[in-house]
Amino acid sequence: MKLIKDTQFGGERPLFASHDLHLDHVTILAGESAIKECSNIVATNCRFEGNYPFWHVHGFTIDRCFFDVGGRSALWYSDHLKMTDTRIDAPKMFREMTDIEIENVEMTDADEVFWRCKNLDIKNLKLHGGTYPFMFSSHIRIDGLESDSKYVFQYVKDVELRNARITTKDAFWEVENVTIYDSELNGEYLGWHSRNLRLVNCHITGEQPLCYAHDLVLENCTFGPDCDRAFEYSSVRATVKGAIGGVKNPRTGSITAESYGEIIIDGNIKAPGDCELKLWDECTCFSD
Repeated sequence: MKLIKDTQFGGERPLFASHDLHLDHVTILAGESAIKECSNIVATNCRFEGNYPFWHVHGFTIDRCFFDVGGRSALWYSDHLKMTDTRIDAPKMFREMTDIEIENVEMTDADEVFWRCKNLDIKNLKLHGGTYPFMFSSHIRIDGLESDSKYVFQYVKDVELRNARITTKDAFWEVENVTIYDSELNGEYLGWHSRNLRLVNCHITGEQPLCYAHDLVLENCTFGPDCDRAFEYSSVRATVKGAIGGVKNPRTGSITAESYGEIIIDGNIKAPGDCELKLWDECTCFSD
């Protein structure tokens, strides 16, 4: 592997179609597509200021690097990436990629990141700002996520998420086969139109969570007091520790909690309309 160290490149495609390179303390200045159509690339302690540096790259490592705002859309149409201990200030990263391994990465403008990606293994990721991270991606494993981005995890499939703190709105819409463990989910309209969404030991806050869901499962979860009109038109099996602020027209299944706030079961409920609302101590049923 050829070592290139302590230098800088600018302009368009300075390292186009390179292979078997180790870049150390290299700066990619303003320009485009610096490392395009390359393979077996290692970048350590590098700074990326130009647009689109890693497109169509096959097999690469990025360690202790920095992507400046100008390095937008830096990682597209590539595969077999391992990224560690890196900070990214540019938006629109990770598109149409497969086989991504990430550890200890912070993204300060997470606008439209991780779109249409597959096979992601992520540890300790921080996402700040932006909208729609992980749109249309699948086969995702995450342990350790902190995010305040809006509309996270829309249209994703086959996801396992652990130890997350997510503050957002409209999260996990239209998802399929998603399991979330030991996490805090803060925001309005969580999990609408989901299929096979399972929450285990999670804390949920925000208005109207978990509506229009199919085969929804909650195990030992807790709800904030602002969670009203939950489970509307959902098929659900839920065990909740503590109170639920409000439940509205769950379609079928069962919900067990310590107490309930407002319960709305009215003529607008959808068939079969047989969801049981129970109390832990009395196993009292409120269904009509």
